[in-house]
Amino acid sequence: MRLKARLEREWKFLKGLNRTLTRVKSIAPDSPNLLCDDLEAAVAKHRDRPAITFEGRTVTYGEMDAIANRYAHWAKSLNLRRGQTVALFMPNRLEYFPIWYGLSKVGVVTALINNNLAGAPLVHCLNISGASHVIVDSETSPMFEGVRTQTEKHFQQWVLGPAHGDQRDLVQALKSCSQLAPDRSAREDMTGRDTALFIYTSGTTGLPKAARITHVRAQLYMRGFAGATGATETDRIYVALPLYHATGGLCGLGAALMNGGSVVIRKKFSASHFWQEVTEEACTMFVYIGELGRYLVNQEPGEFDTAHKIRLAFGNGLRGDVWADLKTRFAIPDVLEFYGSTEGNVSMFNFDGQVGAIGRAPKYLRKRFNIRLVQFDVEAEAPIRSPSGFCIEAGPGQIGECIGQIGLDARSEFTGYVDKAASDKKILRDVFEKGDAWFRTGDLMRIDADGYFYFVDRIGDTFRWKGENVSTGEVAQQLSAAPGVIEANVYGVSVPGADGRAGMAGIVAEPDFDIAAFGAFVAAELPTFAQPVFIRLLPALETTGTFKLRKIDLVNDGFDPAKVKTPLFYKDPAKGYVKLTKAAYARIVEGGVKL
Repeated sequence: MRLKARLEREWKFLKGLNRTLTRVKSIAPDSPNLLCDDLEAAVAKHRDRPAITFEGRTVTYGEMDAIANRYAHWAKSLNLRRGQTVALFMPNRLEYFPIWYGLSKVGVVTALINNNLAGAPLVHCLNISGASHVIVDSETSPMFEGVRTQTEKHFQQWVLGPAHGDQRDLVQALKSCSQLAPDRSAREDMTGRDTALFIYTSGTTGLPKAARITHVRAQLYMRGFAGATGATETDRIYVALPLYHATGGLCGLGAALMNGGSVVIRKKFSASHFWQEVTEEACTMFVYIGELGRYLVNQEPGEFDTAHKIRLAFGNGLRGDVWADLKTRFAIPDVLEFYGSTEGNVSMFNFDGQVGAIGRAPKYLRKRFNIRLVQFDVEAEAPIRSPSGFCIEAGPGQIGECIGQIGLDARSEFTGYVDKAASDKKILRDVFEKGDAWFRTGDLMRIDADGYFYFVDRIGDTFRWKGENVSTGEVAQQLSAAPGVIEANVYGVSVPGADGRAGMAGIVAEPDFDIAAFGAFVAAELPTFAQPVFIRLLPALETTGTFKLRKIDLVNDGFDPAKVKTPLFYKDPAKGYVKLTKAAYARIVEGGVKL
């Protein structure tokens, strides 16, 4: 890289890092300054500016705060006290953020529950929240009604809409609640270590876990992105992600509301309406996660593709092969990719826009970051330790698990889950010296000589086959380019008598999908050990509310034709991909087919 280009890159990186650190450096776990204090300060400064727009209605900062105050007084009227929990089970709507902001003013914790849940997962999330009150609307009330007799304790249901039976009318109850801020004494003696929210993990491989989000952690999200994005009071940020998740509900909102800007909230992401709404609402930024970028580039060209005023897209999980297409086709000047997890203590930003990198921690700033990669045994699903018993750091080009040293300051503490056993599983001890403790991200990455980190796969998604490590993410990315393939989800399945796990791909295909052409592509583009042994055609890929692919049900089904009703194929060594019949399945299980 030429010297001038290198210096420009370093300057851009350092400028972004400085903006971010400046906004978060005063955050302290023992401080009495809470997230709601930050938000009240923003309200005082920007009272008459627009704050939230939803479905044609806009409220100012002052009006948003008044809504929040009503919820604070409502909680007080129920004798809800510091540390007690209210479950919020609603889709995106204008009141969503003011509800939990208001409850935090009187020390009440809000459990943000995925509005797409029903049945056993919903019961689980309600039970572990510890709440006895749940706020719903007309859309989610039927789902709650379906499980209310299955919860461990009785929940009082409050409906933002018509109430029936033993439901309570929340709209009516709020009318008698003051719009004035509750007295600061309601949160006296609270510090940043107190819990503000429960945010649940996505549940891609099982039931969701409730991560405890302290006021400090919420401040890091909201203030951090207020700095990282460089947003100002003139920015309008489009948020089509679910507000029950940290990326949309904290990072996206924080970038705007901590700077006097505004957010345009959509109930649900729509690729076909995205650019028209962004343009008509004069948005200057949007926040993304997971597959959102790919959904956009797969849309047919439209008149609003470049008619917008977007200057920055920020988020995480943007695939490298989509990145350049997204920027070029939609004329987006900058993409800010970041890495972090709801509950973790590891975070980093790719401030200078290196395509495909999830963040950067250059060597000359090593002491400023608590991030390391340690060599990892995929088969044992554990870090590799040297004869001395300590972990071995991964060098440039090597793949390792990303870990973050646990400390007492705001940026490095690990507050964990509601379930202590689940929290303990995420801590790696005696890593580089006796007594140290590190948070396990569960993510495999590689780092280059310039300190850029690249995501490889989730632990458990990478598997061994024919003595080699196979990254499901990398294989899925390559299969998505195969003729006739719309999208792919790759995972490993157990085969009786075989070492490791065989690769299997669930594929959503075009109507004219040709398995022979697909096989030729696979043979040409993938090494033998990475070529899927089994193919399953699917009508659609199941995702979580944050666009993460669910694999657990696919893994459980395996390649058994008795369980799988859609077309199945396996890779015959002589013929290529052929249909997997019950007879062929029996031969494979009995060891009669060499895979």
